[in-house]
Amino acid sequence: MKGNIPQETTSFVGRRPELARLDAALDTHRLITLTGAGGVGKTRLAQRAAAGTATGQRTGGATGSRPGPAAGAGTAASARFPDGTWWADLATLDTPELLLATVSDAVDLADHSPRMPVEALCEWLADKRLLLVLDSCEHLIDECAHLVGELLTAAPGVTVLATSRRPLASQVEEILDVLPLPADGDDALTLFTERLTARLGPAPLAEPGATEAAVSICRRLEGIPLAIELAAAQVGPASVAEIADRLGSRFDVLSRSGFVWPRRHQTLRTAIGWSHELCAPLERLLWARLTVFRGTFDLAAARAVTVGGPLRPEDVEPALERLVAQSVVRRDGDGEGYGEGYGEGYGDGYGHVYGEGAPGTGDGIPGVDRRAPVDRYRMLDTIREFGHEWLTELGEADTLAARHAEHFTALARWADAGWPGADQIPGYRMIEDAHTDLRTALDHWLVHDPAKAAELGGLLVYFWTCCGHLKEARTYLERALALHTVPGSARTRALIGYGVTVTLQGDYELAHRISAEAQEAARADGDREGRFGTASFVGLLAMLTGQPQKALDIAREALSTAPGFAFDSPDRLRCSLVEVLSLTALGNFVEGQARALELREHCVRTGEMWTRSYLDYQLSIVALFSGAPREAAAYARTMLESKRALHDAFGIALGLDLLAAALAADGGAEQAASVYGTGAMYWRSVGHLQRGAPELEAVRQRCEATAREALGDAGYAAAFARGATADGPTALAAALRPAPPGLD
Repeated sequence: MKGNIPQETTSFVGRRPELARLDAALDTHRLITLTGAGGVGKTRLAQRAAAGTATGQRTGGATGSRPGPAAGAGTAASARFPDGTWWADLATLDTPELLLATVSDAVDLADHSPRMPVEALCEWLADKRLLLVLDSCEHLIDECAHLVGELLTAAPGVTVLATSRRPLASQVEEILDVLPLPADGDDALTLFTERLTARLGPAPLAEPGATEAAVSICRRLEGIPLAIELAAAQVGPASVAEIADRLGSRFDVLSRSGFVWPRRHQTLRTAIGWSHELCAPLERLLWARLTVFRGTFDLAAARAVTVGGPLRPEDVEPALERLVAQSVVRRDGDGEGYGEGYGEGYGDGYGHVYGEGAPGTGDGIPGVDRRAPVDRYRMLDTIREFGHEWLTELGEADTLAARHAEHFTALARWADAGWPGADQIPGYRMIEDAHTDLRTALDHWLVHDPAKAAELGGLLVYFWTCCGHLKEARTYLERALALHTVPGSARTRALIGYGVTVTLQGDYELAHRISAEAQEAARADGDREGRFGTASFVGLLAMLTGQPQKALDIAREALSTAPGFAFDSPDRLRCSLVEVLSLTALGNFVEGQARALELREHCVRTGEMWTRSYLDYQLSIVALFSGAPREAAAYARTMLESKRALHDAFGIALGLDLLAAALAADGGAEQAASVYGTGAMYWRSVGHLQRGAPELEAVRQRCEATAREALGDAGYAAAFARGATADGPTALAAALRPAPPGLD
């Protein structure tokens, strides 16, 4: 299944006519925009329609259905959009700078090239037939309109479905206005009933007059879905009839207050404001403070950022749960977050330390199992906007923004420190989960403290390069270095990160200039970790430009200045890896293999995965050059398993090339050709035709020729095409399965 539609977490009610119109529009238009007021249900309608395209089902007849798995799970892509349905959430963006990066992420483009982002995105989509959903465009109208124009011109098979409070004003745009549910109709009442009974069962509606009161509530709220959900969430402490009476009184007051908002906006604001008034003081305070989060968050982050004044640490969880019960905050999935508690503990700059102690039942305080799945939460834009107004009224907006940035900087420090061991994968997962808020923290530091922006950007480089955010990393580091010009460890770390980024993009001329500056800065700092970090960067650059002896000399010189264990620090470990890579590239297989096996043993024992994946890569090369192709294939598959766990598209492309060569050398011509095709697909997704160790190129070409000779040109092309056109994760899973005996 190709695509990434968000999972529905609540039932979908009504909208048969709208779904039918939208379904028809998707057949005849390339840009459809769902417009309407906040809270009217644009996103849910787009989500349901997108799910129908992904499964190949027409959506016009769906109503009242229960939530299910992400659309299309286990199904084939529809004939209309054989390359899938892809979802880009733009609500998390405050400014247009990251629009292209967000859309690229959404369509699985992890471009590592130095090309302009729009050029890379257009090229990636040029030959695809897919549906791209751009959700919440209203605050980036001009930029979204321009981007959509570029995509529709460059990619004739792409259809765009946008949601926005305002149209994009494109000449080719088909606008579908999303209205509230009919206020006196069955759907509005069904929505109220389903949201209420999902929490409390049927009892509240069995009380005398409850059904009539529910009808009155839906009519008062004009069928606006979000307003109805907020009202349903208030039942429990009060009966349905009491909710109707209180809501009626509030609207009577409102009608005499002289409001000048548009009617629907006025109704929704009233419903949100009423929910706000019904919250206890601590719940209102938490609501306001939680608005500093732009992405999803967990309980540990909520506690770290929002505690202060009357809101104590022990108050956060019960207050958060009450906000969830009132539909102010929503759970995002079912405990799919990773690693609440953040390892051995980190400070947030406010005297708090999180994640200490043995595994237990905590939430970022002593006694936490940092690897246990945790709930994550989010706030709808409309509710967040209301809460942020209150945060500003309280005079806390600047303080909370700083606390938020400190918290996520501390998270990055913890993740970096835990790189060499068991906390590496939890660190990756948490950095991925916090991606949106880490960007928010960087934006804050760029304005208020460029030195911290430089530090944070440098800390994130190795995480973000694996997660496919290479252009984003480069942009932030360039901005931070332009603002933070004072010599010191923060600037040196940013220089190293910047150098690694442009090296991985293949911009070697710029990388060489950065390497000279970074080496000089590290010497001036006199910092051991800075020397290790610089050596690993400069060694990587030397390796990729065909200078393995230079890489070996640089790594060994740095390591000799401060003897110690390779796993003592992230930079020392990466420097030790460069040493192994260099030995293999120089043909010193005996020493390279021994050193690789030594490091790999500790990686396996501790659960470290990134270094292990590259050690497996080296051991596979040694086996291949030593005439042991099956051993080479086994190591290549182990590497690919690690890279799949890390979501590292660049590393997967490297590993697939190596696996294909090993399969061809072992006589598995058909599977080798298919794996070469899958590798080509991944190389294209990272913006390179083919990269990797220069010394491997000749054997790779030789093995490819062997497979082609065994299959013939037509047979090779057919097998290659099967691997190149399959869904990426599916094709990767197939490559990781050894071919049954006798089939190749």
